[in-house]
Amino acid sequence: MSYCLNPTCPNPENLAFSERCQFCGSRLLLRDRYRVIKAIGQGGFGATFLANDEALPGEPSCVIKQLRPSGNAPHILQMARELFEREAVTLGRIGNHPQVPTLLNYFEESEQFYLVQEYISGLTLQQEVKSGGVLSEVGVKQFLSELLPLLQYIHSQKVIHRDIKPANLIRRAQDSRLVLIDFGAVKNQVEQAASLSENTAFTAYAIGTPGFAPPEQMAMRPVYASDIYALGVTCIYLLTGKSPKDLEYNPTTGEMMWQKKVQISQHLTQVLLKMLEVSVRNRYQTSQEVLKALEMEPYLESLAQGLLTKSSTDSKERTHHRPEESDAFSSNPSANNSSVAVAELAAAIRARRAKVEAAGGTNALGTGKRVLTGKPTTSLPSSNSSSLQAQKSQVPRKLDTQGLLTAYLKGRRDFALHNLSLLNLQGADLSGTNFHSSQLQKTNLQGANLYNSDFGRANLNQANLRDTNLSKAYLNNTDLEGADLRGADLSYADLNKANLRGANLCGANLSGAKISEEQLALAKINWMTVRPNGKRGLL
Repeated sequence: MSYCLNPTCPNPENLAFSERCQFCGSRLLLRDRYRVIKAIGQGGFGATFLANDEALPGEPSCVIKQLRPSGNAPHILQMARELFEREAVTLGRIGNHPQVPTLLNYFEESEQFYLVQEYISGLTLQQEVKSGGVLSEVGVKQFLSELLPLLQYIHSQKVIHRDIKPANLIRRAQDSRLVLIDFGAVKNQVEQAASLSENTAFTAYAIGTPGFAPPEQMAMRPVYASDIYALGVTCIYLLTGKSPKDLEYNPTTGEMMWQKKVQISQHLTQVLLKMLEVSVRNRYQTSQEVLKALEMEPYLESLAQGLLTKSSTDSKERTHHRPEESDAFSSNPSANNSSVAVAELAAAIRARRAKVEAAGGTNALGTGKRVLTGKPTTSLPSSNSSSLQAQKSQVPRKLDTQGLLTAYLKGRRDFALHNLSLLNLQGADLSGTNFHSSQLQKTNLQGANLYNSDFGRANLNQANLRDTNLSKAYLNNTDLEGADLRGADLSYADLNKANLRGANLCGANLSGAKISEEQLALAKINWMTVRPNGKRGLL
């Protein structure tokens, strides 16, 4: 079918390969190359269409966005043009990110404005929830692990999206990665002060979707934290299946009342509450702050065990702690009841781990639990029996696939010093897990969720990590020689001193990762590889 782009055409549907519309006479081949197939959607300022680019081999699909203001008043037309221009400039600047559509063309023809974008095949999150039901807590955490680094990248480019919602997030069928679309409402933060001081048509309207946009955005004063609020509302939709208009609000504070409709941990509840603070002053200000709040979770199991120890035992064992760890305990005597203390302890553990790794020594924090129970880690007993026992404890413990998955489902997150080689863990959710110094040679982890997991000094030689989520993973001194990392998400991963000789990083996302050019030179990359600076390519 050929679809007519004339906004006033009474019947835009035409036979395939027609040159002119049989009803209004308009030419159907836009710019002598784009043949529109069908309409996709209509917004306040533009309509979107699916089209084929007949000028390229294979006639690939693309999305065409046409300027169609809801009114003819000069100020509305001016506002629509500004939005279109802004979207084109923004996509041209940030469209090299794998989770943002690429801008293919931008032009004016017959007094109509057009944007041509990469076509993202897949379902929106709104469609997914309607067809498959709501997400679990694990699903929402996975969602945040994908979106927060993307939001961090967008904000680093001085851009506020202003319309984050389930309908604007597509799960790409090709690789199941979430893609953020519709940058028609973007705002350039660096121009905000100037815009607010000018009495223009653009600042005379609030941009965004009611319910998803926070109060300051509806008052025409968007900030980066406005996107964090919208992301929080999206999480509530994913957990409940209800849009903001279907939820009750506190008439006094204006806060959304959603807690009784979900069953999630207290920790995630607190994170979402802060993302949804009505007052922008009390909200998370950056995506990095939210990521840090979520990063604490891998340590909570070990921390809880340490904090539940009897106070008398604690006081006796603390004499064995190193100064850095003793300070973390002594700074808050009521740590066993305080979430603040838990956060401080988690920070202390992370700091201690970083210090040990920087010194190049073995990581006494590999299991996490030895430090928290107060056992000495600096020396071993001199008796033969004790020495043999200590040596035995260093031998990797063997675990089969079902045993590992069952232990994880029961809440275990510590598999340091284990032999997990040759296991089939394809598609498994093992986020936030400690695999420090473990053996994972030739293990199949394709498509697994390993977000924020610790593989420090682990052996992943020739492992299958294709399309795996390794975002924020700790891979310091990890052996990845010959590993298959095609399409893997390694955004913000720590790959310092990792062995990447012969590793396949074609199509991998290394945005924000800690990795050197010398390491990359040992690996295989291609034009689809996203380098640490966020750009694709070999150079």
